[in-house]
Amino acid sequence: MGSLSCQRKMKRVMMVIVTVTWLRGMCGELLDDQLFEVEKLKMFVDDLPDMPRLHGFNSVHGILKPTSLQIGMFSTKWKFHRDLPATQVFAYGTSRSKATVPGPTIEAVYGVDTYVTWRNHLPSSHILPWDPTISPATPKHGGIPTVVHLHGGIHEPASDGNADAWFTSGFRETGPKWTKTTLHYENKQQPGNMWYHDHAMGLTRINNLAGMVGAYVLRHPAVESPLRLPTGDEFDRPLIIFDRSFRKDGSIYMNATGNNPSIHPQWQPEYFGDMIIVNGKAWPRLNVRRRKYRFRIINASNARFFKFFFSNGLDFIVVGSDSAYLSKPVVTKWILLSPSEIADVIVDFSKSPSRTVVLANDAPYPYPNGDPVNKENSKVMKFIVKTEPEDDTCTVPKKLIEYPHVDVSNAVLTRYISMYEYVSNSDEPTHLFVNGLPYDAPVTETPKIGTTEVWEVINLTEDNHPLHIHLGLFKVVEQTELLAAGLDEFKECMTKHNDAVKCQISKYARGKKTAVTAHERGWKNVFKMMPGHVTRILVRFSYIHTNASYPFDATQEPGYVYHCHILDHEDNMMMRPLKVVN
Repeated sequence: MGSLSCQRKMKRVMMVIVTVTWLRGMCGELLDDQLFEVEKLKMFVDDLPDMPRLHGFNSVHGILKPTSLQIGMFSTKWKFHRDLPATQVFAYGTSRSKATVPGPTIEAVYGVDTYVTWRNHLPSSHILPWDPTISPATPKHGGIPTVVHLHGGIHEPASDGNADAWFTSGFRETGPKWTKTTLHYENKQQPGNMWYHDHAMGLTRINNLAGMVGAYVLRHPAVESPLRLPTGDEFDRPLIIFDRSFRKDGSIYMNATGNNPSIHPQWQPEYFGDMIIVNGKAWPRLNVRRRKYRFRIINASNARFFKFFFSNGLDFIVVGSDSAYLSKPVVTKWILLSPSEIADVIVDFSKSPSRTVVLANDAPYPYPNGDPVNKENSKVMKFIVKTEPEDDTCTVPKKLIEYPHVDVSNAVLTRYISMYEYVSNSDEPTHLFVNGLPYDAPVTETPKIGTTEVWEVINLTEDNHPLHIHLGLFKVVEQTELLAAGLDEFKECMTKHNDAVKCQISKYARGKKTAVTAHERGWKNVFKMMPGHVTRILVRFSYIHTNASYPFDATQEPGYVYHCHILDHEDNMMMRPLKVVN
């Protein structure tokens, strides 16, 4: 009887949520004509903010010691543009008055533990539409579920931010895999760039849209100082970039009607905003000197890819990709970043041929076969370069950091990972699976700690999916096009059996090979899986800088996950559990 009563109560709760969602959808439709006319906003009028910086360590008589941070999630107001009304957001900060979008940049040091207690101070209801039909975290007593994932971090499962480890305000309710209030980041991995964001089941896309993102930089002075790259708050800056749309009252706009409303009243396959935001400002500007700068560029969009280039032909000098350095710098005119990818670049403004230069974008959306960019989303930010030359003691060395070599011969086994999209009778997407399975199906990927595996990722959809693997780092070996002849037959077989060997993958994966871009040949934690291709990656389950095993028990619950980092896909089942074993 107790079980039946609980089921009835949960059904009533879900019906209420569905009703509220539909009402919001109706209101959203009525307010569509109240969208802010983005073309009326002037670009490059707001200065680029430098987000508050928090030390993930204590210094006691010059000796660095572990520290514990208290970072909250607050409902507050934020100005995204000089001429846009203040926007209601959910923001990270040490207090409500100090909460920002993005949140504070956490600066940690190699070998010094950082502990963070993430506290949920959010209200009972969300500021964005919440679709109950995609299995979101659903507390029984109301509130907004949240959980923080440090993207790119290598740490214990209990501190990884599992999607089912959510909690509501004051820890009143917790998810089925909730672990503890204070998360432990060991900071014993290679130095590089990470970012933290919400990861709650089925709510990641709206919690991130609401503003819950921030940068995390892990430094290793003994290794990095000899490189003599640009340093200091002025010359070494994270750039967290995402897209948003707004209504005339300044509120964040998200379409509240799904593409299959009878199936999903609100969920849509991708979110795209019409303004480009950098460090919390739409199309900001930055005055720079004629010298080298370091920018740690994070694509924190839900679904938008960026293909960055400079309007005056200036070069990017790429020194790192995602959370790891490259072995040597790579000079390039453009950088393609999928959602959640990071490019660590040096820009030498002493070589700028013009007084001003715009960081621009020309990636179609959805990528790669969507709409071309327009005036608003083709511009990112402007740099205003001082005319006076300047002495610059920073360098870009010929060699950066070389990690122990691994190749396919080191792999202990090969796994086939298949990506599927399912559509309605009207040919509109309804959900997406990895390996033909929902998230809550039993785990099928169980790599051994300290080993290397080959994953053959088969993308059977028409989208480019950025694959993110928690805990493991990987190198991309090659991308091979699936032959058009017989492709439908192969897809039919895979949909029925989800068995690449049985469906003779070797017969079809014989098309054109796409070489890995030079600046993406290092260690990655996200990569773009091209549609209609098989992407071979070499996945390592140990520290890449030492090949040593982890100082924590990675086999514990709740384990890890891997997923597509288009957040609208991740939230609608394109995520699977990952359980490492001894």
